[in-house]
Amino acid sequence: MRSRMIHRAITNLRRRLLHIFIAIDQLAWVVVTLGDGSPDETISAAAWRMESQGKPAGRILRPIIDALFRPLERDHCRKSYESEVSGAQLPDSYRALIP
Repeated sequence: MRSRMIHRAITNLRRRLLHIFIAIDQLAWVVVTLGDGSPDETISAAAWRMESQGKPAGRILRPIIDALFRPLERDHCRKSYESEVSGAQLPDSYRALIP
């Protein structure tokens, strides 16, 4: 019982920390773009989007970000972009509204 409570607390802490890191990432993107970036887009998702659009910033940023995240995850920027497009970061109540 106690180990289950500890596991649940650690899982909850990881989820909360991930939310904080995503929020900081989104804020950083808006600051870097001087308010021109989408306030709900992460730097990683933006890098993938920009590279897909043939923009030089994406061709520079995406490989760097993916290299930094390679120990944790392959194709980080693509996965971030797909997560944004699918609304994976949205609360369940919002996601239920997506057709």
